[in-house]
Amino acid sequence: MKTQFDVNEIIKSGKIGNELDYERALIADRKLRVLAKDGPMKKSLRKKLRDIIEAYERENWSGQTRISKKKLRESDIAEAIAEKERLFIERRRELIRDKLKKHNLTQQDLGAILGHKSKTYMSELMNGISPFSLKDLVIISRLFGLDLTGLIPTFLPQKERLKIKRVIERLHNPELKLSQDDFVLA
Repeated sequence: MKTQFDVNEIIKSGKIGNELDYERALIADRKLRVLAKDGPMKKSLRKKLRDIIEAYERENWSGQTRISKKKLRESDIAEAIAEKERLFIERRRELIRDKLKKHNLTQQDLGAILGHKSKTYMSELMNGISPFSLKDLVIISRLFGLDLTGLIPTFLPQKERLKIKRVIERLHNPELKLSQDDFVLA
């Protein structure tokens, strides 16, 4: 199950497949705009992402495309999920930065500890452009004594939430309960 956005996967596939990845791509584009000052590689990455975003918009949101209420609802849900993810990544980044500062370490030092040689890759990880591996997050947790719930996103993709909700309803088991928050965007 993929819960984290990876701009490199979108670039590799050459297309955006759904509204959630579209919203995630828009957020990544804004982050890459700021990071583009780091060099031509980020500018090139942003240009490729912009082209893919524009192709998705032409196909799904142009004047010739019929936009239904269902499509608008899907878009609203995707936007809300992507924003929750963005806020989570922002909080995680600040949590890690605070620990780095406390221990007199740089992002590059953390990258060396994690086995990442590239300074720009660490920047991508910290900014949510590329996802941390589970191994990276476990190391960060143990290194700084951080609870994994602050490092690992625990929200489920929309399709998974809907599928789980339907199965639970079908089981009619009063012992099986999830909080309303688990399905608030469904």
